[in-house]
Amino acid sequence: MSAAVTEADQTTSTENTGPREGAFGNAVALACRECSHRVDLGPFYACPECFGPLEIAYEFPAITRAEIEAGPRNIWRYKALLPVPTDIEASPNTEPGFTRLLEAKNLAAELGLARLWVKDDSTNPTNSFKDRVVACALSAARELDAKVFACPSTGNLANAVAAAGARAGIKTVVFIPSNLEQPKQVNSAIFTESLVAVDGNYDDVNKLASEIAGEEEGWAFVNVNVRPYYAEGSKTLGYEIAEQLGWRLPDQIVIPVASGSQLTKVDKAFQELIKLGLVEDKPYRIFGAQAEGCGPVATAFKAGTDAIRPVKPDTIAKSLAIGNPADGIYVLDIARRTGGAVEEVTDDEVRAGIVLLARTEGIFTETAGGTTVAVTRKLVETGQLDPELETVVINTGHGLKTLDAISGQVGAAATIAPTYESFKATGIA
Repeated sequence: MSAAVTEADQTTSTENTGPREGAFGNAVALACRECSHRVDLGPFYACPECFGPLEIAYEFPAITRAEIEAGPRNIWRYKALLPVPTDIEASPNTEPGFTRLLEAKNLAAELGLARLWVKDDSTNPTNSFKDRVVACALSAARELDAKVFACPSTGNLANAVAAAGARAGIKTVVFIPSNLEQPKQVNSAIFTESLVAVDGNYDDVNKLASEIAGEEEGWAFVNVNVRPYYAEGSKTLGYEIAEQLGWRLPDQIVIPVASGSQLTKVDKAFQELIKLGLVEDKPYRIFGAQAEGCGPVATAFKAGTDAIRPVKPDTIAKSLAIGNPADGIYVLDIARRTGGAVEEVTDDEVRAGIVLLARTEGIFTETAGGTTVAVTRKLVETGQLDPELETVVINTGHGLKTLDAISGQVGAAATIAPTYESFKATGIA
């Protein structure tokens, strides 16, 4: 399975390895996000007409809330809205999703917000939101008869691909920057013997993966040649938030931005729910969060331009360290269309965000979540976020994966002798 981009090659590929009927549920085609040109469903990600990105197009039947609520408590409860077969539960997967949506009263009070929720995706099987997208990508890889399941990654995706591949019994190969946090490396290596550390940043790793996808047959790179299917998994975050709020949309939502795909798919989920009549149509505002050491989308937003200038990442928020974000321009479109914004914070503010979320809500987030909390604070302070409106922030991963970022910031308040007098001397009592 090569990353073909010409119509002739695509036709040849689908003729040879055509997927079974119903392999992609209610998905009917791949549609270009730039020129709307359509191609058959297959392992393709670039438009043969204009080289714009392809995404899944559907013809949805009538879908009811009751049908969804009768489904399993994971992302497959929304299978009618995803490019997966109706019997998806029969195939081994990590079954991510339906993570908790916590009302964060203590954090809301600290930030000066009337009502705040945290969508906590750190409780997924490999402790990040990436399990959602990988579950959809694995389904596509199976239906397209892939022999190798692979990805370039800033860490969380590598963890999710390695774990899902292990459970599915398919060979996995994951590529990461060699300077990635050690816990994330261990969290991948425990599931696969084919963890490849590349000397370079994520953009270098991604470029290598694209080259391999074009050369090797039978490889499904989840975020390269099966990216349209993979990206759809992020929609389930939007579906769950709406369902957990009692089938309604929040007024405001703050989402971390790396490639930008997650933010665009949450918006797509909200739009689909509106069109299907599953939620009331209402205005909502979407905000993006980046770190200053890798904030090309925030920079473009503030400059009022659509030109996103790639940067060389230099931030502790390594899971957001994509210097040339593929979906950046679409993030700008959505932020502007909905009345939101894209903001950035320093590494010190990221660390402060991690500590704040932990000490107000008992949630230990990784650096991406710290970035989101810190940006939320900044958006309130600068008047960009309406403090009276209901707000949701997304925590995408667990803090145990990025301990280095917070080491030295917290620790024992005192080291004492095992006596009551020594304890009293600390002044803690």
